[in-house]
This record gives sequence, structure tokens and C-alpha cells, in this order.
Amino acid sequence: MTAPRRHVEVAVVGAGPAGLVLANVLHRAGVAVEVRERASRAEVEQQARAGLIEHRVVEYLREHGLADRLLAEGGRHEWCEFVCLGERMRIPYGDLSGGAGHWVYPQQLLVRDLIAAYERSGGTVRFDCPVLDVDTSGPLPLVRCADEVLEADYVVGCDGPRSTVAQAFPADAAGAVERRYPYDWLTVLAEVDRPVDGIRYALHEAGFAGMMPRTPRLARFYLQVPPEADLSDWTEARIREQLSLRLQLAAGDPELGSVTEVGMLRLRGRVREHVRAGRLLLAGDAAHVLTPSGAKGLNLAVADVADLAETLLRCHRDADGHEDALADYDRRRHQAAWTTQEFSDRLLDLLHLPSGDPAESAFGLRLRRERVSRLAAPGPEGEAFARAYAGAGHLHRTPAPAPA
Repeated sequence: MTAPRRHVEVAVVGAGPAGLVLANVLHRAGVAVEVRERASRAEVEQQARAGLIEHRVVEYLREHGLADRLLAEGGRHEWCEFVCLGERMRIPYGDLSGGAGHWVYPQQLLVRDLIAAYERSGGTVRFDCPVLDVDTSGPLPLVRCADEVLEADYVVGCDGPRSTVAQAFPADAAGAVERRYPYDWLTVLAEVDRPVDGIRYALHEAGFAGMMPRTPRLARFYLQVPPEADLSDWTEARIREQLSLRLQLAAGDPELGSVTEVGMLRLRGRVREHVRAGRLLLAGDAAHVLTPSGAKGLNLAVADVADLAETLLRCHRDADGHEDALADYDRRRHQAAWTTQEFSDRLLDLLHLPSGDPAESAFGLRLRRERVSRLAAPGPEGEAFARAYAGAGHLHRTPAPAPA
């Protein structure tokens, strides 16, 4: 039996933050949008991932009426600290950037908010609905699911690194550049007896460690481990011992309670050469993969779709100019991805010592202490780091709809 075919202006594949922000903005601007998601609603709404949202992203969400709960329940942070050679050095990036800071708000809560906002405005997300393939053989692309086919003016892949939409790109537009880093991170989500006041990066001869705020009673921790390390080698006792050692946890710091989640993150960076092929477009992890260094993944994803929403609305208003608009989107997002990758890579270099003998490690730690001290001080170097770290400035502006 042939699946029924319907026409839609924009088909969004993937109901993560990128796809949901795009769907909300376009739907409120009067564009007919359909969202398809392979996972169940419960999986999407419960997946704990990012937790730091940049200044410019929060402002964009606020402008579009998508940040009410975030602003009411999230926590604002404007400093981070580095621990190196027994010294704690605080970088007041809020002051150095002219007032830009992060909001701490777990990604799964933001996703729930975005789904609820989309549904309140009359939109629908079809969960448990994997896209089988995207057919580009006709004048308009076809998004095939098990029980339906969507004929779309534009198809947007917000469906992660293994994007089904990206798989439909022709060979001359499908290339990517990738780096595999020479270390991995063990990830830990744990209960704490008090909130984590600010991000802590620990530079230590035993390896990097990080402590990140999430909720008043939960924190995210990272431990540098050798590449391809086996998770089974890391007992809870060993994890606690290494966190205490590297982070130099002391009286007054949050105490770890129950460990609720442990995982292994294989650190990679990846940038696709093109995020547009004809009427197919990519955003978020489908376009680029970043390490958690600097908390840029979710934020770059929202920056992508803020740009894309403006681009598609321009195409909607001026069909004759859509080729130029889409080519400009491709160029801008490729540049933005590399700018963000460079920042993340530079921070990774600061956090990780090169492998070597103890004398080299001691030398490397002293160099890094000097670098951090410069970042913490007023001046061009500290201000540039602070603005990039906090996401100062503004995203591409899509005019918010007028109140009804």
C-alpha cells in the first residue's frame, strides 16, 4: 500500500533544541512546519546533556517567548575558576565581557519547554516516527516515513551526527573534516549537597577534571582518561578519589552524594564542508560536532537555526532570491562552525597537558597557570576570551511575531 503524500513548506527532522527552536519560530511566523522525531517523547524529554546556555541564545529565546521558565528557574553564572598547582584563579567573564553570562538550565528542561510552547501554538511533533530516507530525485524533496510521505519546499536535518538528511546529500557536498583527540572524558552526573557556585576547571598532572553546575542538587563532572579507556575500569571509588584529587575538593566545596550516571565521551571535532545541498539544509550536530569544552554544542545549534529561520523566512517572502539566501546560509554557518571549533580546541589545549615525563608536566602546568592569569585580568586577551566564552552579542535576528 502506498503511503499518503502531503505537501508542507518546511519538514524538520529531529526534535532536539535546534529542531524545536526552528519549528517554533517558523510556525509563529506563519510557515507550515512538520517535525518528525525517531525517538519517543519520553526519551527526548529525559535525555540529560548540555546545561550552560549563552547570553546571546537566552536573549534570542526571550525575544521569541521561549525562555519564560528558563529565566524563572535557571541560575545565572558570570565566573569560572581554574585550579592549577594549588592555586585557584577566578575569571570574572561577566565583568570582562561587559555583562554577558551563562544561564544554567538543563537541556532536557529546555526541550520540554520548547515542545510545550510548540504545542500551545498549534504545532505537533510526531515522536516514534523515524525518517526512512529523503528522496531528492524530483522537483521537491520527499521525506519518507513508514506511514506517510512529506513533500517539502525545504527539509532541515536537525537529527544528529548520523543525520538521515545529510545522507541524502550528493557526493560533492557530503564531505567533512574531523579530528579525534588523544584523550577522552569520563562523564559523571552526581548528587551534591549544595549547588555548584561556578564552573571549575582543574589542571593537574594526573589529567584534567571539571565540575559543572546543573541543578541545585545535581552536578556534572568530567575526568580526562586515556583514549579508548574502558569504562569498566573506573569503579565508583576510583572516580571519587580522582575527582577529589584533581579538583582539590576541600571544606566548603559541594560534597558528592549518589552517582546517578557514568559514561564515556570519545572526544571528536567534526565540521561538514556544506550544510546545504539544494533544498536540504543541516543545523546543529548534523552540521558539526564539538567537544563539551566551552559548552558550545547546544549554543551553536541554536545559533544555526536562528540564522536558518531568518534565511527561510526570506525565501518565503522572495522565492526568486532563495538560491542566494541559501548559499549565504551555507557560507555563514561553515565559518561559524570553524570559529567555534577553534575556541573549543584552544580551551582543550589549555586544559590538557601534553603527554611526557614529570618534568615536562611541571613545565606545562606553569605555562598554563600563566595563561590563565592573563585571561583573568582586564585587557584585550581576557575580554576576548570572556566574550567568546559567554556568547556576548546577538544571534541573527528573526523578527518576533507581534502580540495577538
